[in-house]
Amino acid sequence: MELSTADRLIDYTSSRVFSPMEVSEGDYEKNSTPSASSSDYVLIIDQRALERECLARSLMAYDPDLNIATAASTEEWQARSVSRDPSALIVILGSKTLAEAGVGDKIAELSTSFKDCPVVVIAESDDLHHVLKAVECGARGYIPTSVGINVAAEAISLARAGGVFIPASSILAMKEFINSMAQGDKCFSVLFTPREIQISEALRRGKANKIIAYEMDLCESTVKVHIRNIMKKLNASNRTEVAFKLRGLMK
Repeated sequence: MELSTADRLIDYTSSRVFSPMEVSEGDYEKNSTPSASSSDYVLIIDQRALERECLARSLMAYDPDLNIATAASTEEWQARSVSRDPSALIVILGSKTLAEAGVGDKIAELSTSFKDCPVVVIAESDDLHHVLKAVECGARGYIPTSVGINVAAEAISLARAGGVFIPASSILAMKEFINSMAQGDKCFSVLFTPREIQISEALRRGKANKIIAYEMDLCESTVKVHIRNIMKKLNASNRTEVAFKLRGLMK
């Protein structure tokens, strides 16, 4: 008998596990750990209950054989004392990006803690720098919220099979960026002043403002003014994005 989505829902008190098995209303509170039939499951982590449960139901609708667990945090899930690790860990960042302090560290921590389980990041941004940062931190996939559920499901399957998923939109954006930077050597001296070229090189090397100011015998406030001008010319929103774009310009 084919089961509905609701029939595959098991309530884990503060977390949820979706499994293709028939469970009655009275059984929900009894099932506090995965059953033997759900030994292979995907864990979705998001503090927002509606977001994580909507994703879980959508993935199940796409692939009825997929077992899914959800929780607000890995700490909450581990507190359930589940003996088996998930086959994939999906971390939903929401509006956060890998450029924000602590986000990359958290991904790296999860990748280490769940070393036998691929970590897949879901976020609003499809900026290639954020994608590469996630992979650098140990993620095995990066899914922007602009893709459909079919792409998300296949990306998760790829990660579970040992692959790494990078969105096509990010690759195409990089191609356009590389093409636009093909004339970089010709336009670099036109784009920046001699002083900005010096500071650009320092930024590309990841030097802090204080170090740049000391090495160039400038006030730190003067360095900040030059950096703001460089950001404006590159249409960059932060130092990290500036450094990323400069690496292409200065090749």
